[in-house]
Amino acid sequence: MKYIGAHVSSSGGVENAPINAFNIGAKAFALFTKNQRQWVSAPLSEKSIEQFKANCKKYGFEPWQILPHDSYLINLGHPEAEGLDKSRLAFVDEMQRCEQLGLDRLNFHPGSHLDKIDTHSCLLRIAESINIALQETKGVTAVIENTAGQGTNLGYQFEHLRTIIDNVDDKSRVGVCIDTCHAFTSGYDLRTLDAFNNTFKSFDEIIGFNYLRGLHINDSKKDLATRVDRHDSLGMGFIGIDTFRYIMNDQRFDNIPLILETPDEERWTEEIKMLYEMGK
Repeated sequence: MKYIGAHVSSSGGVENAPINAFNIGAKAFALFTKNQRQWVSAPLSEKSIEQFKANCKKYGFEPWQILPHDSYLINLGHPEAEGLDKSRLAFVDEMQRCEQLGLDRLNFHPGSHLDKIDTHSCLLRIAESINIALQETKGVTAVIENTAGQGTNLGYQFEHLRTIIDNVDDKSRVGVCIDTCHAFTSGYDLRTLDAFNNTFKSFDEIIGFNYLRGLHINDSKKDLATRVDRHDSLGMGFIGIDTFRYIMNDQRFDNIPLILETPDEERWTEEIKMLYEMGK
């Protein structure tokens, strides 16, 4: 079964995210558990934690249907000690917030070398950062998201994700999230059934579907292999609508959160309905 949702607002408190997801007809959702553009936020209150769990129960959201995302400021591969330490502290805090909310995964962008260290050293640093966070938390899986490869961001090749996984000590608590826009603009074609199958054949051979913990379903404002991260509404970008039909009819994407991050929030209800109709 497919579980589709969107990255909904948690404005006013994390407890509002399940309500916002329910209101758009979602069966899954993503959220930020703190302000994603600040390094430090106030701790979650007991009241917010209790209300979040109560609302998840009320609207039928289990932990595995929820894909929280960490702050965009965090760079787990930062080449400088000060930036790395700051990122690691913030990432542990994000993992602990998930733990407090009873969530079982945290989605994050792997990191950037900033042209100051080589790619492999940066990937090893990211893995080390994950190991530190896993040692300080329980029950939360670190879910690495592929990137478009914009700037000095790593994670745009499946091999990057594999290298990180290979160097994480507890492989039961590491996974990946594939963003369709990022995959496409980093060079993985998805537009035809053959291209889609070849891309995910490569994914399975290099990483393995056993590590897949979520999908971000976005069209792209930029063309194949442009290495630019610009999401578009489904069917309105360079990827096209057929790709999302392939996803909806592929059992390998069952029972994980499938999350819209498309730019027009007013269309989310319509996009969710359209996706479910594709799978009938």
